[in-house]
Amino acid sequence: MRIMLTAFFFLFSLHGIAQRIYGTVYTENGDLLPYSSITVKGGSLGASANEKANFSFALPAGKHTIVCQHIGYASQEKAIEISGDKELVFVLRTQQLEMGEIVVKTGDEDPAYEIIRQAIKKRPEYDRQVTAFSVDLYTKDMMKLRSFPKRIMGRKIPEADRDDMGLDSAGKGIIYLSESVARVNVQEPDKFKMEIESSRVSGSGGFGFTFPAFISLYNNNVKIFTERINPRGFISPIADGALRYYNYKFLGTFWEDGKAVNSIRVIPKRAYEPLFSGTINITDNDWRIFSFDLMLTKTSQLEILDTLSITQQHVPVGFDTWRVKNQLLHFNFNQFGINAAGNFLNVYSNYNIRPAFKKNFFDKIIIKYDTAVNKRSKSYWDSTRPVPLENEELQDYKVKDSIYEVRKEAGFTQLTADSLNRRQGKVKPTQVVFSGVQRTRYSTKQNINWGLRAIVPNMEFNNAEGIVTNLDGYVNTYLKKWKTRFAFEPHIRYGFGNNHLNAWANLQFRTRDLEAAQKIKRFSWDFAGGKRVSEFNKESLLRPLFNSIGILLYGNNNIKTYENYFGSVVYTKTFESGVRFAINGLFENRIPLYNINKYTFFKKDSINITPNYPVEQLSEQFAPHQATILSASLSFKPGQKFIQLPYRKIPVGSKYPTFTISYAKGIKDLFGSDVDFDKWKFDVQDNMNLKLAGQLAYHVGVGGFLNRTKVYIQDFKHFNGNRSIAASEYLNSFQLATFYEYSNTASFYLYGHGEYHLNGLLTNKIPLFKRLNWNLVTGSNAFYVNSSTNYLEVFAGLENIFKVLRVDFVAAYRNGTQATTGIRIGAGGILGGSLKVNRTNNSKEINF
Repeated sequence: MRIMLTAFFFLFSLHGIAQRIYGTVYTENGDLLPYSSITVKGGSLGASANEKANFSFALPAGKHTIVCQHIGYASQEKAIEISGDKELVFVLRTQQLEMGEIVVKTGDEDPAYEIIRQAIKKRPEYDRQVTAFSVDLYTKDMMKLRSFPKRIMGRKIPEADRDDMGLDSAGKGIIYLSESVARVNVQEPDKFKMEIESSRVSGSGGFGFTFPAFISLYNNNVKIFTERINPRGFISPIADGALRYYNYKFLGTFWEDGKAVNSIRVIPKRAYEPLFSGTINITDNDWRIFSFDLMLTKTSQLEILDTLSITQQHVPVGFDTWRVKNQLLHFNFNQFGINAAGNFLNVYSNYNIRPAFKKNFFDKIIIKYDTAVNKRSKSYWDSTRPVPLENEELQDYKVKDSIYEVRKEAGFTQLTADSLNRRQGKVKPTQVVFSGVQRTRYSTKQNINWGLRAIVPNMEFNNAEGIVTNLDGYVNTYLKKWKTRFAFEPHIRYGFGNNHLNAWANLQFRTRDLEAAQKIKRFSWDFAGGKRVSEFNKESLLRPLFNSIGILLYGNNNIKTYENYFGSVVYTKTFESGVRFAINGLFENRIPLYNINKYTFFKKDSINITPNYPVEQLSEQFAPHQATILSASLSFKPGQKFIQLPYRKIPVGSKYPTFTISYAKGIKDLFGSDVDFDKWKFDVQDNMNLKLAGQLAYHVGVGGFLNRTKVYIQDFKHFNGNRSIAASEYLNSFQLATFYEYSNTASFYLYGHGEYHLNGLLTNKIPLFKRLNWNLVTGSNAFYVNSSTNYLEVFAGLENIFKVLRVDFVAAYRNGTQATTGIRIGAGGILGGSLKVNRTNNSKEINF
């Protein structure tokens, strides 16, 4: 009874401390006015109305003045005194704009231009006005499908997948809904930390992802979410050079709390520039941003999305200091038959613009999730959120959370496991041959993932083995007792021409610390061995498919191989500081592999077939020998930052380059080894976003042999060449270079790769190209060994063709001779830039 009484009085006391005001916002015509801002006058406490114009938030008992605002409407104030929950109804009238007298510099100039000039002058002051702050953040992210096709790019979407997404028969439904409560801390110029107190994802026990999205027009260049939206960023309507990009129209002046506010239409001067359109409201005399409603479209160089609208409402948070109160981002996406829309709503409150951060408060953790982040109750969210849920959101939580709770309470039973196993279906022979197999064997004790690569797509042809089949598989699982991820990869290769069977396997143990409070110490062991076929250049980027086509059509057998019995052990360790260390012990018994035919589709091309060794360096096949090599590498990326989840940390990169130094030692007589050499390499690589000026990526390095007493061709320094029209890896190869012509054992060499992506600069002024959104790219690749061994190539091309393709024209100068030219086609652009070239070497060894 005493406990019950204590709980009763506790609840009563809470009721006396904070109540809720709730209600709806209407226009003067009786229409709902969604996403209005509701604020307690004199501070940043408040809320946002939802899509149905409803609002609700907690408020201490006493007297308050509540202000309701919406862009384009006159604000309304209501003085209230509350001692319990209270309902309010706001009716906002259309903003009555006054066309008053505005001082202008020229008689014919629109008054908006002088207002913008004044705002541009004040921009640096307001940008630097607050050097540090903390603020409470509530976010609600929602994405829903308005239609979803039965097939995407010819691939049928299983009904079970559609059901898991929560779609109805018409392909409609919410596919992602999450909320979070966090505290954001900032200290200029570049210190940031967000502490996420609670997070909720509909139908999931996950953490979601809270993104503060501080979008400030006080920055000359405005970044929104990810660089994939537009890597150049967008030009602010009050940027230093904004008058060169925008036209402005004065719409009139309205009054808010005794302050005159000028409403200005923002109009891009040219299409296909990274520019906003819409309305910005600027206060008179002090020329600060009061609010704005701006839009980005495809003609704004918006990528991936079709439209993105941004609205912000600013409020005073201190003497002469205003900050964002509410922010709404709304997007539309309609491609590949997928019609989707989403809202990302941020509500900022309780600003502290003079915080006293503890020493070392800002560290490598930029986002930190509380250990109980996803364990808050429904009542907690009902009392905390400043934006009421809409009916479809309530229903989404209700249905998906119920399903999740049932599954969680039932646990992972054998019945569930059997159901999941059946759902995958039986393995069909056609899958093994044509499409490959990917399966998970579910069990109450341990899940096991396994699969096979398709045989036919991985077949190849070469003149040393004839038709070649590769059967590659994998098995991986998590070993709870050892807290280790285990992976086993077997490989079988058979040449029908020489009847050689090669089989090898790789065994990996990968471990990481799971305690969030500890520093990251990831490490892995790789053990590999067997008999295999290897290229002389083990860092080669050549693809067997293109080599097979080149042989059959033209007699170009560019891939040169040998057989070897081998064994290797690799140890890798990654530290939280951004340091990665790897060491590799390798033994190879190297055996020549001779051509058995000169077959091509057209007999005349058989003359082009060369022996199966680098004829540029060798006059005959190498002699069989053994090699024991010890290699090590150390890479470092300074300034590494992390997201800290309750049980692990995720690296999110750094603004600094990656530095790598490597060393390899050929050890004579160890295990009968015949090699004796020492070689080293140091390189630096980075990708720099120059915003409106484009993007610069580079990879440069130096190296050489300290000792070359006995070096076989396999251990030379090789430069990656390419003789195919298909481009090889851009920052790690030379597009027109031959493959082994420049291989060497020099005591010193240097190389460099550089690319400049204009990302729409220049092409957005060419009528056809600006509609296609194809972008220019240019750069150079070069290496220097000595005066008789050097190479330079320059290139220019177009990328982002259909978002994935890139085409370059390349000119190469070998040892200063007259240029040779060629065309290269590869992957490049907003989506294509993420595609990686698959290497042909399946082994896990480290080669330098």
